Amino acid sequence: MPEGHSIHRLARRHATLLAGRTVSASSPQGRFAGGAARLDGRRLLETDAWGKHLFHRYASRDTVAGDPLLDAEPWLHVHLGLFGRWRDGHGDPPDPRGALRLRLVAGGPGPAWADLRGPTACELMADAERDLLLARLGPDPLRPDADPSPALARITRSRRAVGALLMDQSVVAGIGNVYRAEVLYRHGVDPHRPGRDLDVVEWAAMWDDLVVLMGAGVRAGRIVTTEPDDRARPHGRPRRADAHYVYGRAGLPCRRCGTPVHREEMAARTVYWCAVCQA
Repeated sequence: MPEGHSIHRLARRHATLLAGRTVSASSPQGRFAGGAARLDGRRLLETDAWGKHLFHRYASRDTVAGDPLLDAEPWLHVHLGLFGRWRDGHGDPPDPRGALRLRLVAGGPGPAWADLRGPTACELMADAERDLLLARLGPDPLRPDADPSPALARITRSRRAVGALLMDQSVVAGIGNVYRAEVLYRHGVDPHRPGRDLDVVEWAAMWDDLVVLMGAGVRAGRIVTTEPDDRARPHGRPRRADAHYVYGRAGLPCRRCGTPVHREEMAARTVYWCAVCQA
C-alpha cells in the first residue's frame, strides 16, 4: 500500500498536470460512471492529500434539481488501498484497457491525462463529508499545519504496542509499514513497547524525524532512512540495498550491531526490528 509521501507526490503531480483546467471525466470500466458524469466538464480547482487519502476539489456548475453536489464544489476522494494506482502523462491518453475506474483528460494546448485503476475508494464528497473523514484521521507529518499533540495523547494513554499504534491511521496519518519499522529503529524503540511507556521527549523526536524522512520521500519519490555512514556505499545516490535499516531485512545483520534482524506479524503487517538496538 502506498505510504503518505506517495500520495502527497500524486497531489502535486495532479496539480501540475490538471489544476486550473477543465477536465473531461469518464469511467471506461463503468463502476464510477455516475461520479464521472458529475465531474465531467468541471474545472479542477486544487488537489490535496491527508495521510493516504488524495483529494481533488472541482468548481461548481449549474444546479440540477435533486443533486446537491452539482451546485457545490465537490471533492473527489481516492484511497488507493493495496492494489490501486494512478498513471498519467502529457498528450493524448492511450486507448482505455482493462478495469479503468476513472479517466481525467484536460484538452486544449498542452493536453494531459490521469488514469485510476483498482482503488479501494473512489467517490465524490461534499465539504461536510470530507470534514467527517478528516476528523477520523490523525495528524499527517507532511502537512505544515499538523499538530502532533493528539497523536501523543492517543499513544501515551494506550496499552497497545507502539508498533501497532503507528499503523493506526486515526493516530498518525500516512505512516505505513516501511516508515513504522524505520522510525522505531532510528530511535531505539522496541515495536512491542506499550504506547503509554513512550515519553514526550521520545515522541517529539520521532515526530520531527518523520517530518524530515517523509518530506525527503516526497521529493525523491522513494523511502531512504539510512545515514550515509551506515551504508555499504556511503557516497552517491543510495542503492536500494542500502535504503533501509531493518525493513525487508529479516535475518540479515543489523547495520549497526550485526544482530540478525527479526520479523513478525503486527497490526496485520510484518514488522522488522533489531533486538539489541531496540532493546
